[in-house]
Amino acid sequence: MLAATEQCFHPVFLHSSTKPASLTLSTCFTCKPTTASTNNENTSSSIKDQQPLLRKHNAKSTSLLLRRLSHQTHKQPTPQEAETQHQHQESEKLRVLELSLVSRTPPQFPGSIHLHTLHDKRQGSSSSALRGLFPGGDPDFHNDELLRRALEIRRNVTAEIFVEAMRGGKFGITYSTNLVSVLPAFIDHVMIEAAAMKGMPEFAHLSFNARAKAVLQNSNVIPLIRWLKHNSLTYTQIGKLICMSCGNLGVIRSSIEWLKKIYVKGEFLGFVMVKAGRGVLGRSIEELEEIVAYLESNGVRRVWMGFVVTRCPLVLSYSIDELRSRVEFYMDMGMNEKDFGTMIFEYPKALGAFTMEEMKSKVDYLKEFGLGDEDLGRLIAFKPHLMGCSIEEKWKPLVKYLYYFGVNRDGMRRMLTLKPMVFCLDLQTIIAPKVRFLQDIGIRKDAIGNMLVKFPPLLTYSLYKKIRPVVIFLMTKAGVSQRNIGKVIALGPELVGCNITHKLDPNVKYFLSLGIHLRLLGEMIADFPMLLRYNTDILRPKYRYLRRTMVRPLKDLIEFPRYFSYSLEGRIIPRHKVLIENRVNFKLRYMLASTDEEFQQRVAVAVERLRKFESSNVNDSFADSGSSDHSTETTLVDDRRLENTQPLESLSTQSL
Repeated sequence: MLAATEQCFHPVFLHSSTKPASLTLSTCFTCKPTTASTNNENTSSSIKDQQPLLRKHNAKSTSLLLRRLSHQTHKQPTPQEAETQHQHQESEKLRVLELSLVSRTPPQFPGSIHLHTLHDKRQGSSSSALRGLFPGGDPDFHNDELLRRALEIRRNVTAEIFVEAMRGGKFGITYSTNLVSVLPAFIDHVMIEAAAMKGMPEFAHLSFNARAKAVLQNSNVIPLIRWLKHNSLTYTQIGKLICMSCGNLGVIRSSIEWLKKIYVKGEFLGFVMVKAGRGVLGRSIEELEEIVAYLESNGVRRVWMGFVVTRCPLVLSYSIDELRSRVEFYMDMGMNEKDFGTMIFEYPKALGAFTMEEMKSKVDYLKEFGLGDEDLGRLIAFKPHLMGCSIEEKWKPLVKYLYYFGVNRDGMRRMLTLKPMVFCLDLQTIIAPKVRFLQDIGIRKDAIGNMLVKFPPLLTYSLYKKIRPVVIFLMTKAGVSQRNIGKVIALGPELVGCNITHKLDPNVKYFLSLGIHLRLLGEMIADFPMLLRYNTDILRPKYRYLRRTMVRPLKDLIEFPRYFSYSLEGRIIPRHKVLIENRVNFKLRYMLASTDEEFQQRVAVAVERLRKFESSNVNDSFADSGSSDHSTETTLVDDRRLENTQPLESLSTQSL
């Protein structure tokens, strides 16, 4: 309000019908008092000589006006202000550029910076704004920032058109927005195709928006998205497939239809397509069928093919020659078609997830344990997961760890042969905690190595669900003392693999029902830990024969619990008949725990001793009327049996 220029009325004039030619600062602030006399004098003067009536300023308005005029005439912009002004001009250029490229004209209102003319609205651009912003008449297309900004704006416009097309296809706004966010390559493809269509005569008169919509309609991408969604593909998988197709969207549908024919389940179609990638999209159906036919000829059934491809989609990405070399790699180790087919079905990654160099290095390392080609082939066919283990991260640390506990190469070969899964376990999280627990219960370091070689599956059992519960059961329910628990586990690590409910607990209850005290049962288990691994159906006939036919006391069974480990028909009954025929008697340990030759020698020695004893008794009978016929040990065998069984006669009848 206080600013004054030469081309407009100064605000100090109250009423004036003419414009002053010039106005100086002194004139603006000169105030002449008017009186009656002066007015009378001016009445007679001419109208041309009239002077305008000026308004008198106060001190505040005067200071503001002076400061305003001084800034306009003398102030020079500082570097910061110049930089700010330059940035403002650049941002204004980008804003006007955005107005020229957006798909919709922003709403205009009185007082806005630029009002589009009718011609501008028809052309869909802000050409007048661009001409006003760039004095040369054309924008600076060599400005990289403007080009990048123009490209980004065009990309956003294309994305908006794609979202609108999906909304027209009855897709939700959230799903449409999420899908477009993972389609940057396809959006660029649509943008480039729409720009290229401008050179065609039939599309030259159309706007960019119309050309982009035509590209989307001709590609049939919206029906394809609906079909893929119907086949359980997520929007991220759909986006990756469309981007990998490079505009050839028809191959996506044909590839998925082929995967259905080889029994790939619908929930895994997207996973297989994304993982296989261009290995499937870039091949014809005939090439894919050739791969499947080759695998079928080598033992992989067609009904297994869907599972194999699901677990290892990279199988489809190899050429037929490379796939043939991989199959021959396993066949050269002595595998037949049946072994190879079952191996691939159990672990499909053994065929396609690793390079040939990795596979050869792992096979060479396993050969260092003393395994031949055929043994190694059977081993890998039995446990193909070995091919997925790392030499540096798993095998070498495990070998050093086992060597520390006294396991030599032969022991490691036995472990590898009996339980290959041990070489697939993690050392720090699975094996080491179990070994520390075994040490805590009193097993020596050298005994741990022997125990692991004897029963390698021990390392595959869960520490908290299997090993610890068995140890606690033996100490609390089976009478094993804390001093003997380490001995029991070291001598019989197979007990850890027994089920407590169905195996250990019924056996403990059976022995307690025979009249064996809990403490004695614990000593029997410490002497022969395998006692708890036999079925009660095997234990009952042996105990019945011991008590009824052999007429042995329960004490003999407590002293020699290994009696249950011998075959009733193969060893116990035949040797007992030999003793009866020769009228001799041995303890259970000497009767059963010897070979046939040793047993025959013992029987022969006992028979000779009996003959000498009887001959001496016959000579004495002539002198002493023969009253000592029943005094010798050999002739009173039956009496001794009855004497030993008298204290436990009632107990045996109850248990039987």
